[in-house]
Amino acid sequence: MIKQQTIQNSVVTVGVGLHTGQKVKLTLKPAPQNHGIVFCRTDLSTPMKIQVSPNIVQDTKLCSAIGTAEFKIATVEHLMSALSALGIDNILIEVNGAELPIMDGSSISFIYLIKSAGIEEQIAPKQFVFIKEAIVVTDGDKVAKFEPYPGFMIDFTIDFPHPAIKDEDSHVQIDFFKDSYIQEISRARTFGFMHEVEFLRANGLARGGSLDNAIVLDERKIINEDGLRFSGEFVRHKVLDAIGDLYLLGKPIIGKFTAYKSGHELNNRLLRQLVEEKNKWEIKTLDTNDVATANLAEEYSKMNTELNETAEILEE
Repeated sequence: MIKQQTIQNSVVTVGVGLHTGQKVKLTLKPAPQNHGIVFCRTDLSTPMKIQVSPNIVQDTKLCSAIGTAEFKIATVEHLMSALSALGIDNILIEVNGAELPIMDGSSISFIYLIKSAGIEEQIAPKQFVFIKEAIVVTDGDKVAKFEPYPGFMIDFTIDFPHPAIKDEDSHVQIDFFKDSYIQEISRARTFGFMHEVEFLRANGLARGGSLDNAIVLDERKIINEDGLRFSGEFVRHKVLDAIGDLYLLGKPIIGKFTAYKSGHELNNRLLRQLVEEKNKWEIKTLDTNDVATANLAEEYSKMNTELNETAEILEE
């Protein structure tokens, strides 16, 4: 039986919010089984908590921001992506500001943070959302879709008419039961265009953005001196974001996610559509002693072991 997981110890990091530019402290704490992923704003006169779900997403313009009418926590997708990759089901996430730290613009810093806390298996079985029938949302030519698939596959295509973003680097398909999130996705950084950055800063946003935590492009080229970390970094970052957005469901998905020009808004719309179309999915567990899920359980266990080993190698 695949079990739920939390972290073993509390860990703390400090960083700058991408849009606010404010210094924030982030604390990750262990949580009991069936607790779920819960965020807490600790800087408010009365600390406010909220459990992840598709319906808590309040804003998707430049990131995924969660909250209520009383408070907001922005840019949660990179941490959520790391939690998804490492299979963390139960955790308390405390932040003393309105935005999580951007770190280096990818999720690798959060991977290291979680690994430094240690990962602890719990007694309760992990619950998976199995996609049984296709679920689709569109916005013009943009598409986001779930389909049945024996694993977790993402097929993502971006379309940016820019000389530095080549057609061959605008599509990626990854089966995360077979391919490594840490090697293929975790180091892909957020990116933006110089004219957009100037506009955002003029409107009080992107105050914490820099060449240390984002890829920036002018009209012709990438202006970061070191260039890209690997080919297809742009589309791979969109995959990183999507994994984080989808994990706001609170449970891992067994199925295929296909996206064409999708972003935070469409990703969240797809999750909300999934919640509405209850007949198209079911919650199941993975058990090596169950004929129906034994193969998936073995593949998931192998993937989880390899992820942990890869993270340790990279950290060294």
